[in-house]
Amino acid sequence: MRIFQGLMHLLIAISLGLVGAACFAQEGDSKTAIVLGQSLALTGSGSALAVPYNQGSKLYFDRINAAGGINGRKIDLVSLDDRGNPATIAANIKTLHDQGVLALFGYVGSPQVTAAYPLIKDSDVLLFAPMSAADEFRGQLHANIYSMRPGYSEEAAAITKHAETLGARKLAILHATDGESLSALDSAERTMTSLGANLVVKAAITSGSVANSVDKALAGKPESMLVISDATGAANAIRDLRAKGFRGPIHGFSSTGESLLAEQLGAAGAGVVVVRVVPKSDNPKLAVVRDLQADLAAAKLGKPNVYMLEGYIAARVFTEALRRIPKDPTRAKLKKAIESLDEVNVGGFRVHFTDERVSSRLVELSLIDSQGRVRE
Repeated sequence: MRIFQGLMHLLIAISLGLVGAACFAQEGDSKTAIVLGQSLALTGSGSALAVPYNQGSKLYFDRINAAGGINGRKIDLVSLDDRGNPATIAANIKTLHDQGVLALFGYVGSPQVTAAYPLIKDSDVLLFAPMSAADEFRGQLHANIYSMRPGYSEEAAAITKHAETLGARKLAILHATDGESLSALDSAERTMTSLGANLVVKAAITSGSVANSVDKALAGKPESMLVISDATGAANAIRDLRAKGFRGPIHGFSSTGESLLAEQLGAAGAGVVVVRVVPKSDNPKLAVVRDLQADLAAAKLGKPNVYMLEGYIAARVFTEALRRIPKDPTRAKLKKAIESLDEVNVGGFRVHFTDERVSSRLVELSLIDSQGRVRE
């Protein structure tokens, strides 16, 4: 992970040269609009998660804008496509600088946040609610980041405890080799072994090597399996695991994508457990879910999923902070407003930023059933 981060920092330096706090000199506010910026994979690698997150965010901001905005200002979310390529973020941030933004909002992916952060760390620009679970972004070295979701270490702890209740202590990990998966792997190894799991083998999944990787993992005779990959890679590995007779519990992190994985596996996903860090997206008991469902129906965007809901909640929390800013928004006022959010209930989902830069510790496990449906 450190090597990966170093390469990203080098690419950024080459792309932009001397870029520092002056990069975001403009406040991104006018009498008619509050401008937010984001770079995420609207196409290509990572788009399966980034697109619904973006859709959910925009749906809530559209709801606010239709009602007149915040103190007469509409929220303008400028979304640039980085195609899942962290190196593209440098150019996108330059574009956002030229347009002027109040804050960065909702970047998707740990490699993308790693690439973006050097360009804001010496400025007063905040990155709010990145869809990234890398643990290091929650530390003091990343003071400009305000996260909505817990880190991979907390997800790993929940998985370890669940496996333990099933009597499964011998663990194997199958993992992809992209930056997001390697970040998750690092947290999984540290956390799960510290909690008593016996990591008997880990095997990398590379293009064309799924069967070989599964064979390597099974050779260690594990009692449980953690698959770290996107939904497509995880589905391929899980099918092979089941075809080769593995009947133990199989887990996935939130980055695997419960809804996408369930759709790809269907009945073959029976018994697979995946972490989620927001409520179930079809839970009508929560007002925020009902609002999302109504907005989705009006926009004819199909059924909700956890990524849409995460973006929708993030936009709702950010809007609540904006409402607390007296008169004209500035970055300093925004920071103060976010940090004033103390046990705030947003449609049934509680957030807390006072003395914290991570607002939620919600980690729940979803079970895929024999019908390919996601259950709590």
